[in-house]
Amino acid sequence: MSGDVVIALLLVFVTMQRLSELVIARRNTRLLLAAGAHEIGAGHYRVMVVLHSCWLLALWAAWLMGRAELQPGAACLYLLLQPLRFWTMASLGRYWTTRIIVVPDAPLVRAGPYRYLRHPNYLIVVMEILLLPLALGLWPLAVIFSLLNAAMLRHRLAVEGDSLRQRESAADAASRCPIP
Repeated sequence: MSGDVVIALLLVFVTMQRLSELVIARRNTRLLLAAGAHEIGAGHYRVMVVLHSCWLLALWAAWLMGRAELQPGAACLYLLLQPLRFWTMASLGRYWTTRIIVVPDAPLVRAGPYRYLRHPNYLIVVMEILLLPLALGLWPLAVIFSLLNAAMLRHRLAVEGDSLRQRESAADAASRCPIP
């Protein structure tokens, strides 16, 4: 199979994956909000969607202009991340969404990769944004989008971290409260 065909298959795969994830995320978000959850940090969501869309469009454009060249090692590393992505999503189940949704009184997920890392999904996305352009021999896109994603993720982690700390503090306080 030629490198060009492999690149096309990779790009179709990631495009279909991201689109299907948006469908799952919208469904989960709608159900969680209907059950009493609320969203925090919605202001950065559009920026994140634009960033990820531009990343994918830049990869497609580079390939269509004949500037992409398959780098098998980086492509294999990218593909090795995919079971971790699915494991992360499966571990969150109905709580997995692309937005920051707070579900009052729901226990924090500590299963799957969440036993080992606080934000495994973000680590996977960071690696994907780096590795897929490298898999296409497009190191400038890997650097540019990694830096842009780091800036966006810094804000997102701060928002999400504040929410998690508040929940953990409330849970700690409740556990210290004596039962009459």
